[in-house]
Amino acid sequence: MHKIFALLFTVVSVFPANAQHKFKTFIKDLETNKPLPGVSIHFKSGNINSISDSSGFAEISSISAGSYIIVFSLSGYKTVTKKVIFPVTTSGTFEIVMETDHSELDEVIVQSTRTSRSISNTATRVETIDGEELDEKNNMRPANISMLLHESTGLQVQQTSATSGNSSIRVQGLDGRYTQLLKDGYPNFGNFASGLSILEIPPLDLKQVEIIKGPSSTLYGAGAIAGVVNFISKTPGEKFSGDFIINQSNIGQSNIGGFISQKKGKIGYAVLAAFNAQKAYDVDNDDFTEIPKGQNFTIHPRLYIYMNGSSTLMVGNSFTKGNIHGGDIEVVKGNGNANHTYFEKNITLRNTSTLEFDKKLNNNNRIKLKQSVGLYNREITIPGFGFAGLNTNSFTDLSYIFSKLKHTAIFGVNVIFDQFRQKDTTTQNTETFTSGIYMQDTWDLTEKVKIESGIRFDHIQYENINYKKNKAFVLPRLSVLFKLSNKFSSRMGAGMGYKIPTIFTEQTESIQYRNVSALNNVNPEKSFGGTADINFKTSLMEGLSFSINQLFFYTRINKPLVLETGLSGDMYFVNARKPVISNGFETNIKFIFKDNLKLFAGYTYTSAKATYLTGNQVVPLLPKNKVNLTLMYEKDDNFKLGLEGYFNDRQYLSNGTRTVSFWEFGFMAQKTFGRFSFYVNFENFTDQRQSRYKPVVNGPHNDPLFDEIWNHTEGFVWNGGIKLKF
Repeated sequence: MHKIFALLFTVVSVFPANAQHKFKTFIKDLETNKPLPGVSIHFKSGNINSISDSSGFAEISSISAGSYIIVFSLSGYKTVTKKVIFPVTTSGTFEIVMETDHSELDEVIVQSTRTSRSISNTATRVETIDGEELDEKNNMRPANISMLLHESTGLQVQQTSATSGNSSIRVQGLDGRYTQLLKDGYPNFGNFASGLSILEIPPLDLKQVEIIKGPSSTLYGAGAIAGVVNFISKTPGEKFSGDFIINQSNIGQSNIGGFISQKKGKIGYAVLAAFNAQKAYDVDNDDFTEIPKGQNFTIHPRLYIYMNGSSTLMVGNSFTKGNIHGGDIEVVKGNGNANHTYFEKNITLRNTSTLEFDKKLNNNNRIKLKQSVGLYNREITIPGFGFAGLNTNSFTDLSYIFSKLKHTAIFGVNVIFDQFRQKDTTTQNTETFTSGIYMQDTWDLTEKVKIESGIRFDHIQYENINYKKNKAFVLPRLSVLFKLSNKFSSRMGAGMGYKIPTIFTEQTESIQYRNVSALNNVNPEKSFGGTADINFKTSLMEGLSFSINQLFFYTRINKPLVLETGLSGDMYFVNARKPVISNGFETNIKFIFKDNLKLFAGYTYTSAKATYLTGNQVVPLLPKNKVNLTLMYEKDDNFKLGLEGYFNDRQYLSNGTRTVSFWEFGFMAQKTFGRFSFYVNFENFTDQRQSRYKPVVNGPHNDPLFDEIWNHTEGFVWNGGIKLKF
C-alpha cells in the first residue's frame, strides 16, 4: 500500500504550477442579491474549472497571463460570459450577477463524476432528480426513497417479501445486487443491508439524486455493473435553513422529520432527524399484512470545519434503528393462537461514521480524503428459524484531481473491507478485502467533443469457511460527448465490471436465507456493457420548450451466480456457464410551458434473458414495456397540482406463468402559505393490487406459501401533511 501512495504522489508531482495570477469572484442572484453556491466556472481556452462555494465565492490560483473567456453557468439561470485579461489591473473580487432563466434546465452540477462539471458538459451520462421533483416525491412517501425510485424511467423497485415489504432496486432489468447505492459517495448499503436499504434512507435531507446507468466501475469498483445511484445530501449555507414535515396516511403510517443546517464563520452544521411509525395493515382481509407494523428512527448530524479558504473537514455520524413485524395480523397484534402462528420480524441497527477532508491546491487542483466505517446489525425471525449477524464495512478513498491544459484528471487509491459475522454460528461468515487504484481523464478535445477515459486495477481477497481466493481485475471505461449543435448532443460509453460472490441476493432475501449453504469455490461475476444516447431540445413557440432523450443500453454478465436446489432441499450457488444479457432502450420526452405546465413522458423497453436456462429464458418479474407519464402545473411559492400514470407490461414468474399488464394512477396537490405548505396525495387511486387477480398467500395460516410480488400489495393509499420551510 505504501508503494501505491508513493506512486500516486510521484505522478502528481510531475505537474508543477506554471502560472502566477489569481481570479476571485463573488456570484449573486439579480433579484434577491443572495449569494449563489454551486455555480460552474469554466475558462474556455485554459480548461480551468471551478465551482462557487456555499457563500457564492470562488478563488482560482495560478492562472497564466493572457486573455480568457470565462463562462458562469447554473441550473435555472442565464449563462454569463465575461472576458478577463491576466494580469488584472485590480486585486479585488469580480462580482457576477446572474438572472433567473427557468427554461435552462441542463446546467446541473454533478458530483458522481467528481469533476465539478455541469451535466451538459459531462461525457458520462448522468440523470438527476433534484429540487421540485424531490419535494413532490417526499410528499408521497416521507419515510423512505422507494417511491422516488419506483417512478423513474429504467428503474424498478422489486419487492422481495409479501409481509415485510423488503425491496431492492433494479436498473435496466438486472437484479438489485448489480446496482451500487451510495450516500454522498459512500457505499454503505450492500450485502446483508441491501434488502432493507431503500426502506432506511429518508429523503428529507437530499439535495439531489444522481443516476448513472451502465458500467461505472472506474470510480466505484465492485457492484456497479448495472449502474450507480448516488444520494447527495444538502450542505450548510450562510443563512439558517430548515425543513420540517408531519405526515399521516390512511394505512396507518405516521411520519415526523426535520432537517436544519447553517454555516457560521469557520463552523457549519447539518442535522437530520426522522421518526416513522406504521400500523399493521391488511387491505384484502386475508389475515396477512400487506404493510407490516414497524418503527424507524434516524439521526444524522454532520459538522463542517472550514479551516481556511482552501481546506474543509466534515465529520458525521448516521444512526438508524428499525423494527418491522409482519405476517399473520393476529400474531402481529398479539392475538396469535394455534391457527395463527406465522410472522416475520426484522430488527435492524445501522451506524455509519464518515470523515471527509477536502484541500484545494494551486492551479485549481485538489486532494480529497473520504473515510467511512459502517456497522449493520440485523435479526430476521420467522417461526422455527432465525438468521442474524453483524455486517462491518470500512471504506477509504484518497484522490487527487488536477487540471492541465485541456485535461481534468483524477488519480486515486481506495481500500474496502467488508465482513459478515453470523450470530450463534460461523456457517455464513465471510470477509473481503479490496485494494484498488484508479485513473480517469476528461479531455476537452474541442468545444464540441469531450472524452472521458479511465481504468481501474483492483485486487480482491475473499474467504469464508469453505475456501479463500485472490483475484485481480483490470476495468477500463470510455465515454464520449458530442455536442453536435446547440440543439443536438450525443453520448456513448462502455466499460467492464465485476461482482464479488455473495449469498445476499433478492432470491435468498425472499426466503430469509433459510437452507442456503455457504459459498463453495464460486468465482466473481464479470460484465461488459455500454450505453448510447442522443438528445434534442428546442423551443416550439414562445414559452414552450421541448426535449427528447433516446437511450440504448446493453449489458452482458458472464458466469452469473445462480441459486440451485439440491436433492435434500438445501440451496447453493454455482456459476452458470452461459451469461445473463440485458438490452433495450429508454425514451424520455419533456414539454414545458412557461415553467408552469410540465408534461413528462417516459417509455422503457427491456429484454433481459438468462441464457443458461432451457426453455423460457426471460428474467422473471420484469415488464418488457413500461410507460411513465407525469403532468404538473405549479405556481412558484403558491400551489402545485400533479397527475401521474404508469403502465407495467406482463411479467413472467419463476414458474413460467405470465401476469397481466396494468396501469396505476396518482394525484397530488400542495398549497403554500408563506413558510407553510399543506399537501394531500392520492397514490394508486384506481386501487391496483395483486390480490385482485389471485391470493398472494396460499396454504394454511400456520404454514403459508407466498406468491412472488409483481404488483402493488397495499392498493390505494392517501396521505396528507404539513411542511414548514425556513
